[in-house]
Amino acid sequence: MWSLLSVLLAVVLLTIMIAWGKVQPLLAFVVAALVAALALGMPLAKIPGAIEKGIGDLLGSLVVVICVGAVFGKLIADSGAARRIAISLIDAMGPNRMPVAMTVTGFVVGLPLYYNVGFVLMIPLIFSLVYQSGRPAVALGMPLLAGLSIAHGFLPPHPSPTALVAAVHADMGKTLLYGMLVAIPTLIIAGPVFAMTLKNIRAEPAAIFRGDPKPDHELPGAFASFFTALLPVALLGALTLVTLLRPELAQPLAFFSNPTVVMLASYLVAIFTLGIGRGLSLPKVMGSAQEALREIAPILLIIAGAGGLKQVLTESGVSAQLGAQLASLPVPPLLLGWAVATLIRVCLGSATVAGVTAAGVVGPLAQTTGVDPNLMVLAVGAGSLMFSHVNDSAFWMFKEYFGLSLRDTFRSWTMMETLVGSVGILFVLLLSLFV
Repeated sequence: MWSLLSVLLAVVLLTIMIAWGKVQPLLAFVVAALVAALALGMPLAKIPGAIEKGIGDLLGSLVVVICVGAVFGKLIADSGAARRIAISLIDAMGPNRMPVAMTVTGFVVGLPLYYNVGFVLMIPLIFSLVYQSGRPAVALGMPLLAGLSIAHGFLPPHPSPTALVAAVHADMGKTLLYGMLVAIPTLIIAGPVFAMTLKNIRAEPAAIFRGDPKPDHELPGAFASFFTALLPVALLGALTLVTLLRPELAQPLAFFSNPTVVMLASYLVAIFTLGIGRGLSLPKVMGSAQEALREIAPILLIIAGAGGLKQVLTESGVSAQLGAQLASLPVPPLLLGWAVATLIRVCLGSATVAGVTAAGVVGPLAQTTGVDPNLMVLAVGAGSLMFSHVNDSAFWMFKEYFGLSLRDTFRSWTMMETLVGSVGILFVLLLSLFV
């Protein structure tokens, strides 16, 4: 009982520090880890080493993938490839299928881009289409934003799913394939279907948010844009399928299917197709990379802090104890993982923090119960997107950009995120019957 209370004390303290005290998450995680270690009776001499080991172990396996993913996504954004993808899809599907086009756009653009970057990048496109078509802004934009959110919460190489893959010892390629099976039907329901209920919400977006996008003739071609943006997903997916169908090839292809190698190869291709091949100098392309690394640094620090707390829970033995206790509950382990992430999401706001924090609790659960770790990543990812409200920065971004009241923001944004989390876990549970 005291072990459980100690973990709850650490999580409550973490919540208060981040949500109320606005303490930088890395510092909050380290303090929470120290408090948990002391409460759990760990020898004082071992506590600093455990925190340092947790930080190093988790970052060591993730830092290259996440950083290369950041610079890759930044190049997709800065080159205009993301906008070219959106324009091409909308032109191809026509005005009558605009909600479908927006849904596909959000998902495709969301694969290489982090949510906040994709949001800011796509807002001018959404508002320009609103003014051209006369369609309600929220109903038109919601499918696109749902696509961005789902990719951010479910699919590697986004930070939270990537960290979860390492924490529960899942396979990134399989997680990506299973994630696609869950993400697509979830997106259909939370995107265009849900958007049909939002036509009466009136938005008043400020003129400053309309943006001044690049002229079409300065954008890269459609083939180069689609090919480059989807390359890492295609490579990971294809190599995983090959090894699933031909297990004897798993060892020979291990180097090429490594996520670090895939992301580096994709970024090198992007440098040529979207940079040097279009007349940009290498220093200019690398300038974009430097900016991306500055933007990703806070996320890396969050993941680092979560690794420290996770290691304390592991070395104290409470993690295994909690895993055994949770496994004994008459609730499916995937649903438990989702519930833990949901609780942390409601308390802390950030989907990334919710996902990586939940990993320390549900990691042993996956090992104890024998549940598919790839599905556990998706279950926690679904929980990490639940109930976005006033402690989530994305909630306020949506409200201010679209000029909505709090009531309409809850009715649209919060409901969409809750649908994503609820429908997502249902499809994860359904998929668990077959894999």
